[in-house]
Order: sequence, then C-alpha cells, then structure tokens
Amino acid sequence: MLDAVAHPQSRFYRSADGLTLHYFDWPSPDEGLAPVVCLPGLARPADDFDFLAPALAEQGRRVLALDHRGRGASQWDEDWRHYDLSVEQDDILRFLADAGVSSAIFVGTSRGGLHMMRLAGAFPGLVRAGVLNDIGPEIPVKGLMAIKRYVGKLPALATLDDAIGLMRLTAGEKFSAVTAGEWEIFARHTFEEKNGRMAFRYDPALAHTLDDVAEDMEPYDFWNGFDALAQGPLLTLRGENSDILTPDILQRMAARAPRMERHTIAGQAHAPLLLDAPTIACVTDFIRRVA
Repeated sequence: MLDAVAHPQSRFYRSADGLTLHYFDWPSPDEGLAPVVCLPGLARPADDFDFLAPALAEQGRRVLALDHRGRGASQWDEDWRHYDLSVEQDDILRFLADAGVSSAIFVGTSRGGLHMMRLAGAFPGLVRAGVLNDIGPEIPVKGLMAIKRYVGKLPALATLDDAIGLMRLTAGEKFSAVTAGEWEIFARHTFEEKNGRMAFRYDPALAHTLDDVAEDMEPYDFWNGFDALAQGPLLTLRGENSDILTPDILQRMAARAPRMERHTIAGQAHAPLLLDAPTIACVTDFIRRVA
C-alpha cells in the first residue's frame, strides 16, 4: 500500500436545491495537464481516492474528488428520492463548473462509473478518458441484491475495532488480499464516531434507492453511455471476485471496445478499494500514457 503524501483542499458549493456539497481539490502547478475527476460509489465518500489522488498529483496533475449529496462531508438530503442519478448528475455538473473544469479524465467507482457513462453520452468532449472501477454498462440483479442486503444496515458498534471486525467478518472471504492496514483505512472511510458509537459516513436513507431491486427485475442497461465512453481511452478495473462486473459482462465490453484496457485486482470483490500499489500504478500509468 502507498502512503498518502499530499493533502487536498476542501471546497464547498451549492446544489440547485440549496444543499451544501463538498469536494477535495489537489491543485496542480501545470494547467496544461488534463485534470482527473474522481466519482465514488453509492455509499462511499471522496476519501476513497486518498491514495490514488496523491499518486496522480505527483504527475503534476490536478485531481478532484466529489462527495455526492448524503455522503462524506456533503449535506444529507431530507428527501431520499433526490438520491437519484439525474439529480446527482446536475450536482456533478455544478461541481465541475465550481472547479472551472470543462473537460477531464474521469475515474468512477461503481455508481461513479455509471455517472461517467451517462456524462459521456450526454456531453461529448467532457470525458477525455475514463477509468471504470468494477462497473459495466449492465448490472446483474444478483449483485444488486447483495448490495441491498447491507447498505444502510448497521448493528450496534461501539468502536472502530468493532467496525473493522464486522467488515472482515462479512467481506473478508471475497477481499482476502486486503491487509490489516487497508481494512482500517476502509473502516475509517466508512464509519465515524457519533455520540459514543460508530455511525455511517453516509445517509442510511440511501438504502431506499434499492427498494425496487428484485430478483425478477430486468438488468439496468447503460450500453449507449458505454459506447460513447469507449470512443476515448478506457481502462476497466475488475475485482477478481466481483459479482457486479462479471467476466461475461467484461468480455462483452471488450467486444464493443477493442481498445479498452483491463486490469484485475486479485483477492478483491466489489468494489476494489484502490489502496494497493499495483492497482494505483496501473491507473497512474494509464493516465500518464493517454492524457
């Protein structure tokens, strides 16, 4: 695992409906290099990029990482129905405007990757190159059902060690390559201490976004957005044990995007933590080559 060597600036802006939203900004001395925009997963904070972002910043590149509404340091929404891809897309566009970014390389984990595909399809030229972290244009219902079983559900946890123990108990088999230090980082990104107990660093009401997920539903389809994203340089990361980005879906992606590069993270599932040195090196090398 790499050490986080750079400290970003915290910036805040307003959404269209008045929420205060947060993003991290690792400034760059070289305005000629394309910036990198990092979008986290469904219930994940911008902190998930704390180790990848400094490695990219070492290239002299500006890096930005967004806390979607209801996550991290961004304000929670009183109406969970606003935790919606279209509402969040508007948040992303306002975030980019606040940061003065009109075109960038995007890194998207899970839901963040869905946003990448939507943005590439709707705004040609915005996404110059992309890194999809364990997400594709089709999402298996089985994988969504697994996510539905844990998002927003928290037993009583008194300490961070309790949280680490719970995470290792529930996910350790599929994340067998994650080290003790990485489990602690992952737990700190997921939980915080409030009133003498551990609490999520996201709004538990996000679980309602999965209310309609059922075994008999049709898989979500983002192939049109993927085809637009694949017009430019593209790297797709896959956790070896992922049930969201399956080998079959990845193979179909490669058939439609022959230039797409692929990297498998051994001993991890959905979604890879972006903490291990080989994956960070793969992403930084890809961006150095294609930017």
